[in-house]
Amino acid sequence: MTLQPGFTGSPLDRADHLRTDENALLALRRDPAARALLLRGLDPITGDDGGIGWRPLDADDHARELLFLGLDDGAPRFAALDWDGPRGGSMAVLQLLHRLPAADVALYGGARSLVDWHYRHSFCARCGAATTLFRGGWGRRCGSCTAEHFPRVDPVVIMLAEHEGRVLLGRQPQFPPKMYSALAGFLEPGESLEEAVRRELHEEAGVHALSVQYLLSQPWPFPSSLMIGCIAPVASDTLTLDTAELQDAIWVDREEVRAVLRGEPGARIMTPPPLAIAHSLLTAWASRQ
Repeated sequence: MTLQPGFTGSPLDRADHLRTDENALLALRRDPAARALLLRGLDPITGDDGGIGWRPLDADDHARELLFLGLDDGAPRFAALDWDGPRGGSMAVLQLLHRLPAADVALYGGARSLVDWHYRHSFCARCGAATTLFRGGWGRRCGSCTAEHFPRVDPVVIMLAEHEGRVLLGRQPQFPPKMYSALAGFLEPGESLEEAVRRELHEEAGVHALSVQYLLSQPWPFPSSLMIGCIAPVASDTLTLDTAELQDAIWVDREEVRAVLRGEPGARIMTPPPLAIAHSLLTAWASRQ
């Protein structure tokens, strides 16, 4: 079964070789086919075709910090930093993204993470001085100590604990009613993803993983994580919940997961929407015999 998690499948050629070529970047800005992503803060604005919106570059863009996103069938694509405008976004944007083509969602997700990183890194983490854009927007350089800073992603493990044909799903207090999802947590320094899966399962649910199988990954642009999806058979189904992390956790068998994914009425739980990697994990697990 082939799955394409949400926020994957961007059509852009990232054209890394152009990022350090200032003359090439200037020529891309002047290309009549160049377009800038339409954003309201960090949220997308849709175009007339219902997809993400773009606008031609104008005279003011030459004074702005422009992030070179890549080439779309040879046409340059940018995002402009608006330091005077709103810099935040809302999670309500997910409702809009569910209606967009998958390629648009992936392109927007990468752009959102990059734009947000710039807004959060206008000062040097080493000396506190102001930073300026370089490498076409894929880095910032300190004008005082010359330190260079680059966009980072935060790795997160998200996993289905499995025991005798059932998987463990948990819910946090902020989840919508009836929603349950896979357990997840950030990797810590000096930790492999397998060690993180084992630690998180034990810390949150008190279960011990016998092995860890990597399944698939997904970028998550809120603000910039890499979700690393795994399945882990565990030694026992006895739970000891960390109630600071989980409000509840339940074991669910394949038939119930399949029914929920089909949207059958009367289900006792609901799962995260298709854009979330938890939905992809459950879909992959439910398809197994």
